[in-house]
Parts: sequence; structure tokens; C-alpha cells
Amino acid sequence: MSDETPDVFKSIQRKPGLQIWTINSMKMVPVPEQAYGNFFEGDCYIVLNQNQDPARSTDIHYWIGNTSSQDEQGSAAIYVTQMDSFLGGSPVQHREVQSCESAKFRSYFKNGLIYKKGGVASGFQHVETNVYNIRRLLHVKGTKNVTATEVEVSWNSFNSGDVFLLDMGKMIVQWNGPQSNRQEKLKGVLLAQDIRDRERGGRAQIGLVEGGSEEDGPELMKMMRAVLGQRAGQLRDAIPDDQPDFYQTAHVRLYSVSDASGKLVVQEVATQPLTKDLLQSSDCFIVDQGGAAIFVWKGKHATKEERHAALSNAVGFIKAKNYPTTTNVEVMCEGAESATFKQLFKSWMEKGQTQGLGKTYSVGKIGKCKVAPNAIRVRRDNKTCLITCIPSQIWRIENLELQEVSPSTYGQFYGGDCYLVLYSYMRSSQPQYILYMWLGRHATQDEITACAYQAVNVDNRYNGAPVQVRVTMGKEPRHFLAIFKGKLIIYEGGTGRPGVVNTSTGVRLFQVRGTDEFNTQATEVPPRSSSLNSNDVFILKADNVCYLWYGKGCSGDEREMGKAISDVVSRQDKQIVMEGQEPAQFWVALGGKAPYASDKRFEKETPLYTPRLFECSNQTGRFLMTEVQDFAQEDLDEDDVMLLDTWEEVFLWIGNSANQYETQEASKSAVEYLRTHPAGRDPNTPIITVKQGYEPPTFTGWFSAWDPHKWSVTVDPGSFPGQRSTSLGQRLPAEGGRGRYSTGGPGNISSPPGNKSSQPTPPSFIPSTTVSASQSSAGNSGTYSPEQLLNKNPNELPAGVDPNRREAYLSDADFESVLGSSRADFQRLPKWRQSDLKKKAGLF
Repeated sequence: MSDETPDVFKSIQRKPGLQIWTINSMKMVPVPEQAYGNFFEGDCYIVLNQNQDPARSTDIHYWIGNTSSQDEQGSAAIYVTQMDSFLGGSPVQHREVQSCESAKFRSYFKNGLIYKKGGVASGFQHVETNVYNIRRLLHVKGTKNVTATEVEVSWNSFNSGDVFLLDMGKMIVQWNGPQSNRQEKLKGVLLAQDIRDRERGGRAQIGLVEGGSEEDGPELMKMMRAVLGQRAGQLRDAIPDDQPDFYQTAHVRLYSVSDASGKLVVQEVATQPLTKDLLQSSDCFIVDQGGAAIFVWKGKHATKEERHAALSNAVGFIKAKNYPTTTNVEVMCEGAESATFKQLFKSWMEKGQTQGLGKTYSVGKIGKCKVAPNAIRVRRDNKTCLITCIPSQIWRIENLELQEVSPSTYGQFYGGDCYLVLYSYMRSSQPQYILYMWLGRHATQDEITACAYQAVNVDNRYNGAPVQVRVTMGKEPRHFLAIFKGKLIIYEGGTGRPGVVNTSTGVRLFQVRGTDEFNTQATEVPPRSSSLNSNDVFILKADNVCYLWYGKGCSGDEREMGKAISDVVSRQDKQIVMEGQEPAQFWVALGGKAPYASDKRFEKETPLYTPRLFECSNQTGRFLMTEVQDFAQEDLDEDDVMLLDTWEEVFLWIGNSANQYETQEASKSAVEYLRTHPAGRDPNTPIITVKQGYEPPTFTGWFSAWDPHKWSVTVDPGSFPGQRSTSLGQRLPAEGGRGRYSTGGPGNISSPPGNKSSQPTPPSFIPSTTVSASQSSAGNSGTYSPEQLLNKNPNELPAGVDPNRREAYLSDADFESVLGSSRADFQRLPKWRQSDLKKKAGLF
């Protein structure tokens, strides 16, 4: 192939979204949008994704079908390299292999990927809208990342644990294995609806068959047997899903790739934890994440040959290491690294990124708002926001029981104690709670255990409303610091219990860090000269004098905060001492003058990392953690536990229907996730437990357009804190939380074509936007069949029907079938949710 720019690149649209091409006779051919998500096993594809946010990378993926030819694979790789150059070298390149696609690739296709047999070479045609002479069977797997593989149209392809779609053109029958779970069934319905709407123009019907009770759908089973024949023998057992290997992905090695000697040399440079300064602009590097993924980094001053050969070198590296051919590959240029790549490094600072202890990140702006006297700052979408708070309540663990702490000592924590801090704030005129468990470094194991036990008791007292945060001494999160408004003091040892004399030499030294009342704390350090640091403020409390020592590198803001917090440490008058002008008594109090840290530190750098969301679920029978790319609030599955990693903190979000096993395993996995993280994460990173409906702003701020009414959990002020009233929100009718379900989509249920019975139809069908023949006229009860009310213009409705209240004219059975909930549950939903369900059902 020529190195010249292909003409097809001129048609690339510079706009956010997906563009897809297939390789046909070694040429790039655009794929029509209605065919997005359909991939022929015999073909190769190129997928370009451009982001709305310019701060995020542009990504080029080339997808390799299992039966594609070597020539097609080679052509796709060359086109990707050329497209990268055409787009300025900034895109991140990805190599994807069928059935082993990266989470990022799968995130583009929310309703799932469909693998089709054949390809261009075998004469198969790509998706055509409104074609009905189709007979295919799709095997659906996955809950978050769904794939549907075209398999042999035979009962031999079925198993008891998965969902299958029998596509017959005008009718799509979804067969749910007896051991399949609610989420798999729901994803199957969404995929079936997507096929109906995009490939059939909405002119198809969808039927549901439960594999454990096939006798409930005789008409549908008759259709299936007409295509598949009579089933002989038992169904095959469920096929287990792949399980992520944390140990494997935690082992990272860095290799340099250079041709300086005249031939290509690959040499190991370092193992994890990696640092950014290992990457030299003059070379290319390969990062091997334990064989789970390969990353190629191209330095901006590397030779043209090295840069062009980056992708082929990665494939060669995979072969040399005997890794699976399905191993994912990412190729990126210096300055255009992906978020996944950056998180493999212990420290990654962007050029021009704002630095400074406690300051906000460089992305986003600080919104203007009036600051209330009882407000604190929280992170929200890379911005600083304010929430109003109510004074906290603090308990200390004494004799394994709770002892309330006097408000006069709030903010003073001793390393020999454990504390519970209940912090409250208002949201939508309702009180919200965060419960901190602060664990002193020198507390006993019994006290730590008692603290956790008492936290459960306090949580129960407030009906599970508090968000629980485990805080290890010295690892206090920013929102914890903000509660005490610049007056947080941490004593190294001792206890705050009344009447207990703390052993002390009489001299205490405190290091003060922080620039405002939202991020300042004073931490006790050993009272000796070597503890000093030229970049900070220190408070030296002796028997008869208190010094306020200003290092040469501290800022004016730090001095002001040091002065404010020193009044809490000691009521004595303060002697201000500038570094280099210390009186003799100062050094005597510290046991004599000695060397200390005096290098200029331009304030602590705060790395900028992209948050990551994981689904933690055992719905497949085994506990799995699956990453969710480009996440949104809709990805929080109330049947599961979700892990949100924001780098400074790890949140565990507990869905209302998550089972006990998932909750327990998620807590263990959060600890293991930090322990095995390739960047060498601090194992004491705060792990925060959040319950569905009680999300604090420190959690919701990481989601775009968070809807606080999505789950409609409200607290009844009249009974608070004893009871709460809960609106179902998006909860759907379920047996045991996992059985029956509603799609939340069109949700319309009707009889098979040609069925004229006036009896209510079993809940088997979700029809398309076209309406089948009417079942019956309204009876004496004043109700009408769904077909008489759905998708009708007002002038087409029966006489006397209010177009804005069509649901009122359905029978109870039809109401629940169409809208997925009983009338009583529907009325408890917020108005926006009612309207949304009615619109999707065709009742609007």
C-alpha cells in the first residue's frame, strides 16, 4: 500500500461521535450508521471515536474478526497508522480482537456487540434496513459489556445459563435460560429492541420465553420449534464468564525500543511502580501489564522508523512473549496519553497543571457563589462547590463503648484513640449524613473493632442513611479537613479521655500544612530540630513559651492559617520566629540545632487522574469486577455494588438490591484493588461506603448531570430519624430481586399476531411501534385494550378517552404489563419518571 494519504480520509468528519469503516478488497469502506455494533467475523474494521471534550483523547481502534485474513489485518493496521498521521498524531491507537475487546471499545455500543458469521469475502451483505427474510440465533452474554454471537440455529447452541435471541425477521423471540439473571435478561431485551428499531425500522415484534417455564408461552414455543425443531435431551450447563485476574494486571514492566544501534533493540528498563521520568522523548517504550494489555508510547523525538513500526513492534512483542494473540494493544504519542496508561504510573503530572497544596486541579473553573459561614467545599466535576453543613457530633471509643466528646474539643484527635464523627448537611431541604471512623495509629485492635461495630449501631439509628468513611490517621480526606475549618489538630499519641494524664516531655512540635480553612491541619511531630522543614509553618509549645516558626518557603496564606490554629494549640502569647533568626532558647527546646529539610519545595504536586468505575457482581455465580468506561449515573446498577476510584478515595456504592455476598466481597476487593494497583497505591487510601439514594456531593460530583430524584429516596421529616418513606423510582417489579423484570423501555405487551381473544394476554410480547389488530372493544368496566390506546393520535382514541391519562383506561393486568409496575407503585413515582415511562410505552 502507498504511504500517500488515502482519499477516504478526506471524508472523515471532525465532529464528536463514532465513524466506522470495514476493509473490503484492501480498501476502507464506510459502514452505515444503522449497522454500527454489527461486526462480521470474517472482516476487519476501523473505528474512530472523537470526544466532545478536547481534554480527552481521540481513539482509533482496528477490530480483527476471528476468521479475517492476514491481508485484511495488515491493511487495517496500515490504515490506522496513516489515519493517526492524518489526524496530527494525537489519537490513541487500539488493536481489538473479536470477543476480547477492551472495555473502552465496548462502551461505544451500549446495547451490545453483535458478531455475525461470514464477511465481505464470503459474499455476505451488511445490515440492510427493513429486510425480513432472516433466520439467525444470537447467543447473548454479559451484563455491562454485552456481546451477541451468531451461532448455529439449533437447540444444540442453547445452554441453561445464558440468553438467546431467535431472530426470524418480523419476530424476535428472546429465550431466557433458567439460570440467567435479571440483568442479562434486561440486556437481552434492550439488544432485541435495538435490532428491531435500527434494522427493522420498528416493524418487528419481540416475544419473551422463560426457559424454566416454557409451557407459559405455547404460541412462542410453537414458533421456535418451527425453526429449531423438537428439542431432544437436556440443555447444556451454563458457560462461566471470564474472571479478571488482579494479580496478573498488577505486574507492570517497562521496555525501551530503540534502533540507535542500527537494529531494533527491546530492553527492560524498570518494573512497577513506574514514574513518568523513565519515559525519554528520544525513544519509544513498551509497557507490559502482565500480558493483559500492551501499551506503546512514542517519544516526540523518536525516529520516524521507530514511530511507524510501533504497532507492528507491539504485535511482535506479543509473539515473543507467547502472549495470547487476543491481547489488547494501545499505541499513543507523547503528550496524548490515555487515562488508562497514566494510571500505570505512580506519579503523572501534566504540563501546565496547577500545583499547590489543597488547590483545585487545572481542569475546570471555580464557580462564583456566596459562602455561608457553615459551608464546606467539595469536588464536583473538576470544580470547587460549596454545601451547607450542620454542626457535627463526635464520639470517642472508651471501654469499647461510645462516649460523646465535648464540643469544646472538636477537631482534636489523639493517636491512642478511635473516634466516630457524624457530619450532617442539607440537600434539597433534607438532612444528609456522613459517618467517619477515625482510627488512631496507636489505638488497640479491640478499639478499632469496637469503632466499626459502633459505626453500624449509629448507622442503624439513622436507618442506614449515613455514608460511612474509614479514615486512617494521617490519611484524612479533604472533606474531613473541611469540617473543622482550619482547626484540625492530630496528636501523635495519648488520649483525649478526661482525667487521663498524657505522658509528655513538656515540649511539643506541630507541623502546619494548608492554605485556607478547608484544607489546613496541624500534625504533631517529634520535638527535635530534624523535624523542621523550610517549606512549612511549625508551632513549638514549650513549658513557658510558644513559638510560631515560619520557614523561608511557606506562603502568606500558610502563615495566616498557622497563626489561627496556634491559638488552639496554646493560649499563650506567640513569639513569631523567622527561619534563620531563631533565638537560642528555640534550639534549646528542640534539644539543640541539627540539619533539617531546607530544599525549596514548590508545594506538593497533585496528580491529575481520571476516575474509574467498576461493577462488582456475582450474578453469574462468581464474583467479578468489570470496568465501566465513560460512566454515567445510569451505569449504577441497583442489583450490584459499584467501585468508584477517584485516586484520593475509593467509593463503594451499594445498590438497594445488592446481596450480602456482593457487599462483603466488594469490600475485600477494594482492599485488594489498592494492594495490587500497578502504580503502587497507598493501602490506607480512604474507602468510603455509599448507599443508593444517600450519595454525598463528594460522590455525585464525579458524575455528569447527576439526577438526585432518580431513585426518589426521601426522608419523612415528621418521623426522622426513626423512619423513612421510599418512592420506588426506577425499581421494577421483581421476584426475589432477580426474577421477573420490566424493560423500562417500550414495555408494551400484546398478543401474537392474529390472536383475537378478548381475554388478557399472558405477558409474552413487547410489540413494535406498529399496532397489531385490536383485541376487543371496551367492556362495561370502562377499560380498553393496549392496542386501542398505544401510539394513537388523540383523534384515533375511543370516544371519551383523555389523551393525557390513557393509562387510566387500562385494566390492572394490562397496566402492569405495559408500564412495568402496579398502579400504586406507579403513582408513587416522581412525575418526570411517570411521563418518561408513558412516553416509552406509547401512552403519551
